[in-house]
Amino acid sequence: MTRAQKNIIYVLLFVIVILVGGIGYYAFQSYQLFASQPLGPALPFSAAELPATWTPSPATEVTSSGLVTLVPTISFPTNTPTAMCGGQNVMNILMVGADSRADSYLYGLADAIRIVRVDFVTPKVTVLEFPRDLWVEIPHIEDNLNGQDHEKLNQAYLYGQRGFGYWDDPSAGPGLLALTLNLNFGVQTDHYVSVNMRTFEKVVNAVGGIDIHVPNKDIADSTDLPIGNNHLNGAEALKVARNRQEGTFGRADNQNIVFCALRKKLTNPKVVTEIPELIESFRDNILTDFTPAQIGQLACLGTKLPPENIVFASFPHELFTQTRIYDPVFEKRVAIWDVDFNILRDYVARFHAGTWPEPHIVVPSTTTEEETEIVCE
Repeated sequence: MTRAQKNIIYVLLFVIVILVGGIGYYAFQSYQLFASQPLGPALPFSAAELPATWTPSPATEVTSSGLVTLVPTISFPTNTPTAMCGGQNVMNILMVGADSRADSYLYGLADAIRIVRVDFVTPKVTVLEFPRDLWVEIPHIEDNLNGQDHEKLNQAYLYGQRGFGYWDDPSAGPGLLALTLNLNFGVQTDHYVSVNMRTFEKVVNAVGGIDIHVPNKDIADSTDLPIGNNHLNGAEALKVARNRQEGTFGRADNQNIVFCALRKKLTNPKVVTEIPELIESFRDNILTDFTPAQIGQLACLGTKLPPENIVFASFPHELFTQTRIYDPVFEKRVAIWDVDFNILRDYVARFHAGTWPEPHIVVPSTTTEEETEIVCE
């Protein structure tokens, strides 16, 4: 091979390297752009404006004691834990299970309402259930309801959906529900996920079903499952989640048990690798404002969470009294929960601060008078 031929080959190799590098860079940039794009409209909240911090510089100041020189402060490095998986320190998520069986999200009540506090530092996930039959003030609906601005909490989601058009923000039902929770209880929400019943069934089927262990008769009566190990498909899992034989709070416990089982399946090594494909396949069937990158962060955290650091909680049941109130929309008295909202606001504030529920393991039970906690196995 002549020197000229070698030079030509070197030039060609150099061009190939440049082309491959350029294509790789373009692909990386394209992925970065895709990963940073939300999959749906953002919630109607703006970032809180914090007051500017002011730090005095060392200087000489005249006081009644004479001249005083401020001593410079010295910062020492600390071993502050950092957030795992590239996530933010704490993320608050509104999770909604809608009762619509259609493929679209034009209508549907919020059948299950959860606020999820994801701590990427500890790490820990705490899930707080909100009863759907709370009589609350719902913003932006009075013009469509002859001046009425109160309805059940689950209807805030319905009135925000496109089918009603009471609220024209792109975030639709999740956005109006998030505003309602904030207005009445001080709930802070960063992101949302809404799933209807048909999609829930498909998700459970897509991961091969879920497994629920029923340890005793109380759980068997509440879930309507036999004692022992039970493998459920999507329809069977939905039936358990909607079972209300033990009342509203019993159904909430059933939903939490199903969520635990689904979480366990999603963090199975065989399923984790399929999560990106699952997300893509259900992209048009789930309402969320997450970016693909944030979904990846949550999936990453799910594989690192000890089971005891996933806690499902509800407000103390004794705070609630069932009563009825006249609803002009339905022109009849409807069943609601009577409760002091100030007390719930205090629980919510402690929930956001990470101080409630207190860090201890509670065996699942349907008979306790205390706040209900279910820890995933």
